[in-house]
Amino acid sequence: MTMTAQPVHEDAAPGPTAGRRLLDKVFKARELAVAGVLVLMLLATELSNTEFLSEQGVKDLLLNATILVLVATGQAVVVLTRNVDLSVGSVLGISAFAAGDYLQSGGSSLVAVVYAVAIGAVFGVLNGALVSLGKVPALVVTLGTLYVVRGIDSIWVGSEQIVAADLPDTFVDFGHDGLWIVPYLALLALAVLLCVGYYLRSFRSGREMYALGSSPEAANLAGIPVRKRIMTAYVLCGALAGLAGALYLARFGNVDSGTGNGYELTVVSAVVVGGVAFTGGSGTVYGAALGALLLTSINSVLPAIGVSSVWVTAINGVLLLLAIAVDRILALRVAAVLRKQAAQMRSARHA
Repeated sequence: MTMTAQPVHEDAAPGPTAGRRLLDKVFKARELAVAGVLVLMLLATELSNTEFLSEQGVKDLLLNATILVLVATGQAVVVLTRNVDLSVGSVLGISAFAAGDYLQSGGSSLVAVVYAVAIGAVFGVLNGALVSLGKVPALVVTLGTLYVVRGIDSIWVGSEQIVAADLPDTFVDFGHDGLWIVPYLALLALAVLLCVGYYLRSFRSGREMYALGSSPEAANLAGIPVRKRIMTAYVLCGALAGLAGALYLARFGNVDSGTGNGYELTVVSAVVVGGVAFTGGSGTVYGAALGALLLTSINSVLPAIGVSSVWVTAINGVLLLLAIAVDRILALRVAAVLRKQAAQMRSARHA
C-alpha cells in the first residue's frame, strides 16, 4: 500500500495557544486603558481651559507627538525582541544636524530626509551587529554607542547651530502645514506606524520577533534566525530615529550639539507605558504610539491648567514605575492562570 505524504506549507503558522490569546487580551486591555486615560485627561483639560482643544491646540498636540511616536515605534520593535536601544536620542540629534548641514548647502529636501534615514540605519547596523553577533548585552552596547554618537555629534557640530533661516522654505513649511488640523508630519508618522504594525502582525519574520522576545532559547531551537531578527529590529529602530531627526529639523528649524540629549529615556517610558513589556514578546507598536501621545499630551496639559512644567519629568517617572509594576502583576496573574489551566488539563486526562 502506497502512502502519499501531505504537503507542508512553510508559512502556515499554528493557531494561537490559550496562553497567547490570554496575553493578547491582557495587552489590548492595557492599550484601551491608556487610550481611556488620554481621552479623559484631554476632556478634563478642555473643561478647565476651553481653548485647549481648539483647531490650533489639536494641531499642536499632534505635532508634539509625531517625533516621539516615530522613535517609539522603532524602539517598540527592539523591546519586543527583549532588547533596548538607548542611543536613539543621539542618533536623532546627529541625523537632524546632518540633514540640516546638507540642506543649508543647497541640497534637496527629499535627499536630506533619505540621508538622515541612512545615517540612522548605519548606527542601527552597528548596534545590531554588536548585540546579535558580538552577543554583548544590549544595555551595555547602546549605552556605549549613545556616548560615541554624542561625542561625534559634539565634535562635528561644535558651537555651530542650524536655524530655520538656513533651510529651504518648503522644508520648514512641511514641518508646520497639514490637512486642516492634521499636520503632514502626523500623517507620515501614522503611515509608518501602520506599516510597521502590519509587518509585525502579518509577516512571518514579524511574528518571529514576538517569539524571540518570549523565549530566545526556544526561538533558537525552533529554527528562527535570531541574529537576523535582532539585526532587523535595530536597523529599523535606527532608520526611524534618523527619519525622526529629519522631521525634528522640519518641525523646529533649530538644531545644535545638544539636540536629542536625554530623549532616549522619554522614548523608553512611552514604550513601556504603552503596554510593551520590557521583558519582550508582548505589546504592540500601536500601544507604544498611545504611550507617546499620552506623555507629550501631559507636557501640554500641565501649562494649560496652570501647573509648572517642572512636574513633567516626575510624572513621566511615576507613569513608568506604574507601568512596570502593572506589567509584573499581570505577568504573575497570567502565569497563575496558565498553571491552573495546565493542572485542569492534566486532571482531565487522568480522569
